[in-house]
Amino acid sequence: MNEPASVTLRQIDYFMAIYEHGSFRKAADRLGLTQPTLTAQISSLEEAIGVQLFERNYSGVLPTPAAHELVESARRVREEVQGFQDVATSLSGQGGATYRLGVTPTLGPYLLPHLLPDLHRKHEWLRLYVREGTPADLEQSLKSGSHDLILSTLPISSSELEVQTLFREPLKLVLPTEHPLARKKRINRSDLFGEEVLTIDEHHLFHRQISDLCKDLGATVRREYEGTSLDTVRQMVVMGMGITFLPALYVASEIRGTSTLRVTDVGGVQMSRHHALAWRTRSPMRTRFKGLADEMRALVRRRLQRHVHLA
Repeated sequence: MNEPASVTLRQIDYFMAIYEHGSFRKAADRLGLTQPTLTAQISSLEEAIGVQLFERNYSGVLPTPAAHELVESARRVREEVQGFQDVATSLSGQGGATYRLGVTPTLGPYLLPHLLPDLHRKHEWLRLYVREGTPADLEQSLKSGSHDLILSTLPISSSELEVQTLFREPLKLVLPTEHPLARKKRINRSDLFGEEVLTIDEHHLFHRQISDLCKDLGATVRREYEGTSLDTVRQMVVMGMGITFLPALYVASEIRGTSTLRVTDVGGVQMSRHHALAWRTRSPMRTRFKGLADEMRALVRRRLQRHVHLA
């Protein structure tokens, strides 16, 4: 009796490429193969496991129910192999591991410059490939394996992910200097009733946080003038189009010493957002990522305690 053909790691990579791209042609281009070669490899894989993985049609390919069942196992195999390679590389002293880090655009540019130089000096093996995205997209891409870990804003709620809260970042009220409230020594929550507040567009979690805050204060979000970034919101405030709330790290980085804006707190209102580092609970590098979270927290304590509060 002949032994069944074994499945190779390369075939699993080919299966995942087709599954993710929805096309033999696109997968072949990404892998640097010809379509006939890729087709032959998938046929061999299907023969080895005894199930069909893809249905071909005019628009591309459709994963079969069996493919949907197998994709998570395939992702775990790839993770374990990558983890094996990373640990082996670190032990051999021949180079560093590269991890794909997702960050939110309202946090990453104002936090990472305070963390990465020290992390790199301490761990020369560490390489972080940084990409920005909204919190919802980052969480989904982490679960799907497109990122190894993410630095994002809470809430992050999934049994598939381990979450380490790092710190709490206050929000600051920012007004143009010609605004009537800018002359008040202390601004209270009642002063903001009916005020028009600018924020970024609704695709960002920060928009929802500001909308909830405005609802609580009796203020109004100016939906017709939503910014595409924190910088554009700040510029609209400078032009007198409204007031806004901005994260403390952004304020510390971009609004220091300006004469056109007043930055202050609001009496009787606790305005903040919580940030965390998260990774997949099954990641082979979870112990290393936990250590990285601890180091990030220590760096925040040392470098940014004037602006944020530790978790």
